[in-house]
Amino acid sequence: MQSQLTVRLPDELNKGVATLAKKLHLKRADIVRMALQKFFEGVEKEEEVSPYEKVHDLLGSLHSGIPDLGEAHREHLIKKFRKHA
Repeated sequence: MQSQLTVRLPDELNKGVATLAKKLHLKRADIVRMALQKFFEGVEKEEEVSPYEKVHDLLGSLHSGIPDLGEAHREHLIKKFRKHA
């Protein structure tokens, strides 16, 4: 079963849809359907990504200048807190 949806588009978006439809020799409705399909695929793909995968490229990308920060992080924190107390 198909249903109809009426959507109001800003002029700029409407021009973009019309231009692309003309270029691809498709109906404007086809362009909108294709865009919605891509949007849904992107949302589904994003939901499949784990939190680690979202930030893995950031891990290890910062340099603190403290060579033993990983091993002695507690001591460094205590020192930092004592300076500000």
